[in-house]
Amino acid sequence: MINKERVGEWAAANRIALAPGKLDDLDRYAGEVAETNKQFNLTAITDPDDMEVRNIIDCLSVVPLIPEGARVADVGTGAGFPGMVIRIIRDDVDMTLIEATNKKLEFVCRTAEKLGYKVAGTHMRSEEAARSALRGSFDVVTARAVAPLPVLLEYTLPLLKEGGTLLAMKGPAAEEEISLSANALKELRGEVKEVHETELPTGEKRCVIEVVQTGKCPAKYPRASGAIRKKPL
Repeated sequence: MINKERVGEWAAANRIALAPGKLDDLDRYAGEVAETNKQFNLTAITDPDDMEVRNIIDCLSVVPLIPEGARVADVGTGAGFPGMVIRIIRDDVDMTLIEATNKKLEFVCRTAEKLGYKVAGTHMRSEEAARSALRGSFDVVTARAVAPLPVLLEYTLPLLKEGGTLLAMKGPAAEEEISLSANALKELRGEVKEVHETELPTGEKRCVIEVVQTGKCPAKYPRASGAIRKKPL
């Protein structure tokens, strides 16, 4: 399904350690996604080369930014990107996958079990999860292709412990999104620590915006989903 040698070379060039067997498991997971995608829509990315670059290599870029032993939530996990890529590579993390579409979540959890990886699946919208017992319980939250940063911050920061980190995977316009997020960061007690830039084998630029939860998120957030989207902070 994927060119394991090419993925391994990119990982090595970007100082991402892959334990024995991990490339095989990434390949198996990509194959399961591709096969299931024929039955119902998991991802718009169906070409094998695109799957390799956009769903595997792109998601690998976030792996080194996660502290050892972290409790991680992947918000809007969809077909398991980046959540399952992280879980496959990092046996030390405790991974929770949050997804509003139950069919997608069931696929990811079932496939994780099939491959021998333990994950927790939460069938909720992110703002619902942030008002549940999961609020303030994660060291790291990841999100990819979920929402513009001002909206994403309200979806995700309430899930973090104080001092926890949001890793928002974005394209080359990350700085523009950050400039629009000043008020949201202030209201939600977040601070952009760093923007990590990577380049895919295709030459496309990617960024991971690292946002630290500097204080306790006010209890009034997150608002209802409609309010968040219609009137971002």
